[in-house]
Amino acid sequence: MPIEVNALGQAVGFAVGGWTPPAHPPREPMAGRTCRTEPLDGDRHAADLHAANLLDRDGGNWTYLPYGPFATLDSYRVWLASVANATDPQFHAVIDLATGRAVGVASYLRIDPAAGAIEVGHINYSPTLQRTVASTEAMYLMMKRAFELGYRRYEWKCNALNAPSRAAAQRLGFSYEGVFRQARVDKGRNRDTAWYAAVDREWPALDAAFRRWLDPSNFDQRGQQRTSLSTLTGPILVARG
Repeated sequence: MPIEVNALGQAVGFAVGGWTPPAHPPREPMAGRTCRTEPLDGDRHAADLHAANLLDRDGGNWTYLPYGPFATLDSYRVWLASVANATDPQFHAVIDLATGRAVGVASYLRIDPAAGAIEVGHINYSPTLQRTVASTEAMYLMMKRAFELGYRRYEWKCNALNAPSRAAAQRLGFSYEGVFRQARVDKGRNRDTAWYAAVDREWPALDAAFRRWLDPSNFDQRGQQRTSLSTLTGPILVARG
């Protein structure tokens, strides 16, 4: 995109005509072919989620989260009650439609309608959800809602040492934007934060990539993908890292 200049010859950002700040994301379910996301609710989801999380035997899922692990259902219920009704972050449970059980969580956070920016985070996928079609479809549903509401920027941030999260961001079509050094202290340790984002002008191509990957024809009789999502989203990325 060419750089524009004003009457003084100074470089200025491109005009954003007709854009108005979007609404805050509604607390409503998002339905797909393999999963549904719905507002996190302790009464409905705590037992299923805690049981699914216990399948992570070594607790590695919690290493890069600022809370957890939770050894007992009661302790998990207490944490869940502290976040379930918040507006930011806005937590969602991921429901496996094959079983009807909650198997993971994710949230919208740092919701800034005035800037048109919103982040996805607090992602905790139990072993039951990891590396499934539903795990990807849940991320697609959340991205789709954000851009359809009118957000211009959809962010993913993670501990810079969390290599799986960094790879996941790029597979899902988030471009690398850099590292904020000493951004936080989590569980008594320094955290450098890696930043990734997708923007609205990339959404049509990302939407097409997700829909092509999620189509049942992309999977053989054993459920193996014919074309990887990274193959489809890779050309959309503006930077890797």
